[in-house]
Formats: sequence, C-alpha cells, structure tokens
Amino acid sequence: MASQDWFEKDFYAILGVSPDVDDKALKKRYRKLAREWHPDSKPGDTAAEKKFKEIGEAYAVLSDPEQRKPYDAIRQMAHGGARFTAGGGPGGSAGGAGFEDLFGGMFGGGGGNVRFTTSGGGGGAGQPNLEDLLGGMFGGGTGRGGYGGFGAPAGPRPGADINARTTLSFRQATEGDTVTLQDADGGHVTTRIPAGVKDGQRIRLRGKGHAGDPGAPKGDLMLTVHVEPHPVFGRDGNNLTVDLPVTFAEAALGATVSVPTLSGAPVKVKIAPGTPSGRVLRVKGRGIEGKKGTGDLLAKVTVVVPQRLSDSARDALEALRADEDGADPRAELFARAKE
Repeated sequence: MASQDWFEKDFYAILGVSPDVDDKALKKRYRKLAREWHPDSKPGDTAAEKKFKEIGEAYAVLSDPEQRKPYDAIRQMAHGGARFTAGGGPGGSAGGAGFEDLFGGMFGGGGGNVRFTTSGGGGGAGQPNLEDLLGGMFGGGTGRGGYGGFGAPAGPRPGADINARTTLSFRQATEGDTVTLQDADGGHVTTRIPAGVKDGQRIRLRGKGHAGDPGAPKGDLMLTVHVEPHPVFGRDGNNLTVDLPVTFAEAALGATVSVPTLSGAPVKVKIAPGTPSGRVLRVKGRGIEGKKGTGDLLAKVTVVVPQRLSDSARDALEALRADEDGADPRAELFARAKE
C-alpha cells in the first residue's frame, strides 16, 4: 500500500482500537474482525470484501513497529495534532512542535540538533530538505537528482507487499497441502502450506509481491489462511477434540469403545465404571502435528439418554430409581451455592 494513503486512512478507527493499543490487544481485535468480515462467510458481499481488505491493510501497518511509528507521526501532522515551526528559538510558536521534534523522534535523532527546510533554498548548507524527506517516505522523487535531504543516495525502492487469502478444509490445514495462487504479475505461485496451520494465520511468501525499482527486491505475498470447520472434529491448540457419545449402561458399568481419528483408523478407549457426562479422555499422540510436536486426541464423554425404552429396560430403571431412593445428586450443589 502506498504510504501517501496514510494521510487519508485512520487505521485505528478501521480496527476500532485506541492509538495506545498494545500488540496483544491489537492482534486479538484483528482476528475477531477478520473472522467477522471474511468474504467466505459473506459470499457475494462486495462491501465485506472491501472491509476485509481495509482491516488487513490497517493491521499490516499497526502490527509493524517500523511502520507504525512514522504512521502515527504522519497522522498527527495531517490532522493538525502538531504545529510546525522552523525550529526552536524566538521565531517558534509557543507550545508548537518543530519539524525537528517530529522527525527527530521518528528517526532517532536529537530534535534540537536537526533543522528542516522547505524547497527554495531557505535552509543553510547541510540542512535536510523537508520535501526531499517526505518524497523518500512516500515514494516520490528526491528533488536533488537522486539524493535525499541528508546528502545520501536514496537507493532503489523494494517492491510493495500484497495480501492474498486462501481457504482450506480442516483436513488440509491439519495435514498440510500444496496450493496454487495468482501472483501480482498475473502468474501463478505454487506453495506448500505447512501441517497444523491455524484459521487466520498469515504466511509470508518472500519475493512474490509487487516488483520494485530496478535492482531492488520484489515485495512479499502475505497469505491469510481461512480454515473451514469440520463436522466432527474441533481444535484446541494442537489437540484434536471430539464429542464421544456413550450409552447410560456404558457410562455406569464401564466399557471399551472406539473413537474416530482424523486419519480414519479408530482407536479404543476405556470408559471407567461411573464415568460422568463431560469427562475428557485423552489419547496421546493422535492430535495435530505441529512444529513443536503432535498433540493429543481429546474425547469428551456425552451420555446419551434413550428416547424409547423396552419393558425390561423400564423395569430395570424403575428398580434402579427405587434403589437410589433418598440419594440427592444435587445436595452438594446447593451446599456449595451457599458459600
């Protein structure tokens, strides 16, 4: 994205965050908005596509400290948040910020030892020219035959990054897959998506963005991955989750049952006698493969209540109820509610 857009776009407003937002809160907000406005969840909605693109552009700048600092300074200047003078001294406006205050802070220099001039020879020898500086920031000409305001060659500008997105099935994301994308020049890029990629994760493909100046590297392609949900499995980090239905008899008396896995080969788990609904059974190493190892399969027990009973089953349950007469499973609940 061209830097001159920074004068016009309020990235903080686009993401709905304050200018002092920290990195953690910024990432959390971005992920929420990206899921909400992802075009795949709003097919045919051009407004959603535009909003999704704006959200991506805003996060790309604000999440990068090297871009966020000059962006904040530029927005302050564009909205009159600071007044500029030719430097400290009697000519400066009281309370007004000098050019050296703004740009000295941006580039790490001491504000009081830097002077900026406008074009037309108003500055002294060796003083950086403001138009040269801004031209270098916004992709414009240097105004001095290829030299910036500090007397150093500006150098060829690298190409800009571009944003792209792809949608994977749950299985493709957990096992990894190869996808083909269209690059900035209309060609095609084939890349390997690593196993274990998460929904909303961004992958950088170096050198697949826009072309830069002659002799400068191309930009990168920033690929955002959207992962479709699975009808059976869920994900908790690198752990694979699944709801495991069991009968009342299996939960009460104990049993050994089969659990499906993502690979298709079922595994056996033991249901201990008296297992309550909601208990999680862990199967080691049957989760999602990631860089730091493979997760586990977490099977959450769900006791299924029969909708129809045979006469013998009803008689058995009536006998069970009579045997439990006087027992109150909610007694502890009420006792703890008084704490």
